Amino acid sequence: MSKLRVGLLFGGRSGEHEVSINSARAIATALQTGDNQSKYEVLPVYIPKNGVWQASEVGQQVLETGTPLVCDDSNPQQLWDFPPEVKTVDVWFPILHGPNGEDGTIQGLLTLMRVPFVGSGVLGSSVGMDKIAMKTAFAQVGLPQVNYKFIERSQVWSNACVFPKLCDDIEQSLGYPCFVKPANLGSSVGIAKVRSRSELESALDSAASYDRRIVIETGVTAREVECAVLGNDNPKASVIGEITYDSDFYDYETKYTDGRAQLHIPAQLPDNIITQIQEMAIEGFKAIDASGLARVDFFYVEATQEIFINEINTLPGFTAFSMYPQLWEASGIKFPELVDQLIQLAVEKA
Repeated sequence: MSKLRVGLLFGGRSGEHEVSINSARAIATALQTGDNQSKYEVLPVYIPKNGVWQASEVGQQVLETGTPLVCDDSNPQQLWDFPPEVKTVDVWFPILHGPNGEDGTIQGLLTLMRVPFVGSGVLGSSVGMDKIAMKTAFAQVGLPQVNYKFIERSQVWSNACVFPKLCDDIEQSLGYPCFVKPANLGSSVGIAKVRSRSELESALDSAASYDRRIVIETGVTAREVECAVLGNDNPKASVIGEITYDSDFYDYETKYTDGRAQLHIPAQLPDNIITQIQEMAIEGFKAIDASGLARVDFFYVEATQEIFINEINTLPGFTAFSMYPQLWEASGIKFPELVDQLIQLAVEKA
């Protein structure tokens, strides 16, 4: 049998460009390891920050160096000139984190190409990326969540009479501390933990600069635990992992700075709590119509044994040291086998 040509699509026009490169490098290595070497041929397709697709030599160069390409952004019509090698791809492995990568946009393009691709489709990706749509889907199936409110940018950037009333309402309904989040950004970008009126006003203004829709959540004292999901119609859940850190919350700097956060796999939890989290992870996965892979994050309040679903990530970080592959490693699926299974799931779904 001939090898499947895997289009490894990485980079992208988001703040997680460098994270995407690191994920792609790990996946490329896995596709050239063991049995995968005889099953797959890798075509690296790199999207620089100017959005112009680059394949073959340029993509391979970025994979080897791990350094983003500096490109000219003065000729936007090139955005539609896809490399000819794109037509030879048998299955896509998009590993584009953040906006324009895991929000359904690239998934829509790949769907129109009529070529299988790893991960969720347009619906699962877009709902999983949008915190408001995600929370609405979770609420619809009865998954417990912390108290939250949705507001729009227009309410923040309004006249001097409306804004104080908005802050009053947030204080009364959610209290302090609370978290202010843009609805459509990944990796904790634009998120702030606030404890006072002045911090709330500043955080709302900042979040509104990132997105026209904003989520505010009640802060809870809880352990932060995560579960990986793998599959299509019959997904399975991994062991549970826990994140601990010394910073005030799990912000972007803590997430991507070596040594700032610690992963504990498996998490030390009662058996009944582990089972509940795994069941809720699969329920959340199905609620947004995800497929292939996702990491589902939870709050576990040890004092009351309450579990709250926090969010789902349909294209989580995918280096060998990222939580998603480490959870499957601890569950008995090594990194190269995990990559293989994801490609087979993509073919199965198509």
